[in-house]
Amino acid sequence: MKIVKFGGKSLANGAGLHRVVEIITQKVQNKEKIAVVLSARGNSTNELEEILEKAAKNKNFQEQLQAFKQYQYGGFAGLDFQEEFETLDKLLEGVYLLKDYSDRIKDQVLSLGEIIAAKLLTQLLTENGIQARFTDSRKLIVTDDEFGNAQPLEALSKENVLTHFSQFNGETVHVVTGFIAANMNKETTTLGRNGSNYTASLLSNYLNAEELQNYTHVNGIYTANPDWVKGARKIEHLSFNEANELANFGTSILHAKTIIPLLEKNIPLRILNTFDDTNSGTLITKESTEKGIKSLSVLEQMALINFKGRGLLGKVGVDARIFSALAAKHISVSIIAQGSSERGIGFVVDAKRAEEAKHALKQEFELEFNTNDVTEISIDQEVSVISIIGQDLKTFHKPYSALVKNNITPLLFNNAITGDNVSLVVKQDDLHKALHVIHGEIFEIAKKINIAIFGHGLVGGTLIDQIIQSASEIEKRKGIKLTIFAIANSKKVLYPTTGLDSDWRQSIENQGVSYTIKDVITYANEHHLENLIAIDNTASESFTANYIPLIENGFDLVSSNKIANTLPHDYYKKLRKVLQAHQKEYLYETNVGAGLPLIDTIKLLHLSGENITRIKGVFSGTLSYLFNTFSESDTSFSKVLKAAMDKGFTEPDPREDLCGNDVGRKLLILARELDLINEMDEVQIHNLIPEALREGTVENFINNLSQLDKVYDEIKKDQKPNHVLRYIGDLWGDLSESKGNLEVKLVSVPQDSTLGQVKGSDSIFEIYTASYGNQPIVIQGAGAGAAVTARGVFGDLLRLANKG
Repeated sequence: MKIVKFGGKSLANGAGLHRVVEIITQKVQNKEKIAVVLSARGNSTNELEEILEKAAKNKNFQEQLQAFKQYQYGGFAGLDFQEEFETLDKLLEGVYLLKDYSDRIKDQVLSLGEIIAAKLLTQLLTENGIQARFTDSRKLIVTDDEFGNAQPLEALSKENVLTHFSQFNGETVHVVTGFIAANMNKETTTLGRNGSNYTASLLSNYLNAEELQNYTHVNGIYTANPDWVKGARKIEHLSFNEANELANFGTSILHAKTIIPLLEKNIPLRILNTFDDTNSGTLITKESTEKGIKSLSVLEQMALINFKGRGLLGKVGVDARIFSALAAKHISVSIIAQGSSERGIGFVVDAKRAEEAKHALKQEFELEFNTNDVTEISIDQEVSVISIIGQDLKTFHKPYSALVKNNITPLLFNNAITGDNVSLVVKQDDLHKALHVIHGEIFEIAKKINIAIFGHGLVGGTLIDQIIQSASEIEKRKGIKLTIFAIANSKKVLYPTTGLDSDWRQSIENQGVSYTIKDVITYANEHHLENLIAIDNTASESFTANYIPLIENGFDLVSSNKIANTLPHDYYKKLRKVLQAHQKEYLYETNVGAGLPLIDTIKLLHLSGENITRIKGVFSGTLSYLFNTFSESDTSFSKVLKAAMDKGFTEPDPREDLCGNDVGRKLLILARELDLINEMDEVQIHNLIPEALREGTVENFINNLSQLDKVYDEIKKDQKPNHVLRYIGDLWGDLSESKGNLEVKLVSVPQDSTLGQVKGSDSIFEIYTASYGNQPIVIQGAGAGAAVTARGVFGDLLRLANKG
């Protein structure tokens, strides 16, 4: 025989009930011997409890009661629930008059949900040609007098079950009420949380069932709650021990007491979906065929109690007193973590019992409070427990580190005695994000990286296109899933919830909304996004004010914007302290050399203790092109500049390139990488624009470009033979001190020198060190261009994504 159990959602009006009848009919037609156990239909138990509460508070409950009755009839003809509804009316009238009710009365009220469900299904099966028999479990399961959470009396219950089924076996399908039972006085009791599953489990045990099939509204047990974690996947096979751990830590389909009767007889349990007959569900047996981490299970609405007593050092029996005091109040403790030498202990209880637990401990340790041996009993009311079933402590550092990286610090954790389950206590507000982070770290093939991009001009727009084009290949090759969850300009933000395509620019225009940085942070929090990276491709000083709030809210940073690294040194240091405090990273390789690995090289040399004595080079791809071309041709300076403008090499206002400030900022960034504390106003900059042209409109400047020719023709003529002009940045001096000398200047160098041989718009950097002597480390390559810079930003993004 198989025991087949249907949950409340399977029995709801509509498709549910019809599917249940179909499933049972098919089993009978296949000659399977079955007994059916039912929960109350739909949300009936909660409805009855709400109606009962209203009656006890003298509130009008009649409207809700009538709706409940109407739902139970469900539009089916010929149903007779008169006896049940008369009983319900009398009980509620009494509660309304007394303004109170006992657990005994509550059990009588709640039992009616299962009775009505079983009577209804019995009639539907009979009308469908199935020989079905309504079976009231109050005549089978005998319990103690613990109303609301009664415990079965095994011997009597087993005898009743065997006698009943021996009388009514054969082709009869027994439709048994779950959840309810009766004590020795034949008073109605209930079996507590998950009671219907417990009834099915007990029947399976007593009847030595071949299998217990538990039909629900999901396809089985998942690696996490699929309503919370999108990537959760079904588990094909679990052991009873693993299922028991899941049941202990909140998996709603299971309950610990359901497992025990099955384990005693080694009866398989299969979790199936009423609404999907193509799915094989999750099978639970004595042994699992798969080892390793199985699932994340959650206990919500918990409270963390912290008990501190510095004066208890060395005193024996403190723990025993704590748990005895709680046991006397029937308060269950789920997670325990203890400080050294009993000076502090933290434990988790049901949030509804937290104040009661605190009061019990205050009473127990009243004397110690008076002597200050116990200093504090505090409650953190809003916490949840996440249990990683199958987690070995040897690899626990991976999910733990992922949590910390995502700004989630567990309040406490412990592991099972077997060493293969770990439980974490987190703030309730962090629960969903924590589940995403842990699940992604453990189960998902691709690591999810959620990106917010600020600025979508030449560099930003090119980067977005590069990510769209490369994302699927990166996921395939590297196991990294790049998702752009926000694109913003100075006015609008777009949250592309269905992904991006080549029309993203039009989408921003049509669907973008005004925003502040707080809105983007809120969006990420509300959607529980993990592994956050913010990319700044603006050239805005005002946007750098958002860096610290982003870091504090869990974002790593990537930036092609140079400004943050050239602001006053106090801010520069503050930014690094915030990064360190929140264990975040800030990458900005493109700040100086576009796509060249310059900053990373300097960082590694400096970190290794190498004494860098000088850095100089051509820092600007735009000015590299300008002076390379001017030095090698007979063309006037103004014509070379105009050609550079036409090729898009310069800023819209070329004076932003020619003034030298950009090179000055790059030079200062390198100085600060060497821990120098120079400020921007200490950089000596040779401005290439004659004073007469520094002010005024861009149009006026362009119309008067020819005024540059006389100046630069003379400079070019005054050079030594075989020399060329280069606009360089030069960091020199005793760089082991707090400050260096920073110069941006136009120089003439031999044509066959390292700087003299640079071509096109390349940048080149010479790094002089004590170890290398007069032979510098040379880094040379494309120093400008949206594609090159975007690719450098992309590289920083992938470096961050690869970490952890």
